[in-house]
Amino acid sequence: MIDALNMAQGTAGRGSGDRLVRFLATKSINPFVPEPLRDMIMNPIKFRVTGSIAYGYEATILADMCDAVLDARQKGKLNYQQEHIAKRCEILVRGFARVGIIALVDEATGFQYERPRHDLEEQLNKFLAESLSRQVRMFPPEYFKHLCRLKNVELRPDMKLPPYFGKLTNDIIYRRIAPGLLVAIKNRRLERGKKSDKLHRWTSDDIGHPAISFQLGQATGLMKANTSFDDFHDQLDIVSPIFPEVPGLFDKSEDWEIPKIS
Repeated sequence: MIDALNMAQGTAGRGSGDRLVRFLATKSINPFVPEPLRDMIMNPIKFRVTGSIAYGYEATILADMCDAVLDARQKGKLNYQQEHIAKRCEILVRGFARVGIIALVDEATGFQYERPRHDLEEQLNKFLAESLSRQVRMFPPEYFKHLCRLKNVELRPDMKLPPYFGKLTNDIIYRRIAPGLLVAIKNRRLERGKKSDKLHRWTSDDIGHPAISFQLGQATGLMKANTSFDDFHDQLDIVSPIFPEVPGLFDKSEDWEIPKIS
């Protein structure tokens, strides 16, 4: 919980819980903390880890704490020393909306090996279409215009885009929408379609398409503001970081890459 909120590390065990209690008691946060949340933080769950007693909370408490912090900031009550926590809360809330806090925490802790992976798979299925969707223009010309500019590729009306633009788009768009989504879309296409099908045509109208459009908007906006692809990419990593294929809360994607065997 301490790591998730980007707070300074506290003492292990109950000490970390005490740090959360003190945080919620600060003048800036306290008025925005509902009584049920306060009670749950004051009375953590006891459980045993390798013979020792540890303390924890229901995963959903993290979402409630984020709401309290963001409410305080919206009302202008947050002090500058807590701004970094509010920024982390924004990242968390976005992640919760995409895959669900329970599934996200289960994946991060390895608990998916103790229970079926249905939670995360069900969330990802919401992004996927049951069958090939109708042909619609998902990627606006503006996206490719600025991608060509940043990669120093001449854009002509009759041109065929370089093949590596597909890999760039996987990196810029699909890997940043939800953990494991790119693999899930490719698997759906492999099972029910053909390799030439555009990936976005295997995403759902109600969840998948809006998620792609949102990510396209973020990426294109950053492209417009930059003259260097590397600078754009660095900013994109901050605004919309890549999700690992095996989802963790804050793990870097390279930590999850399978090493190549020579």
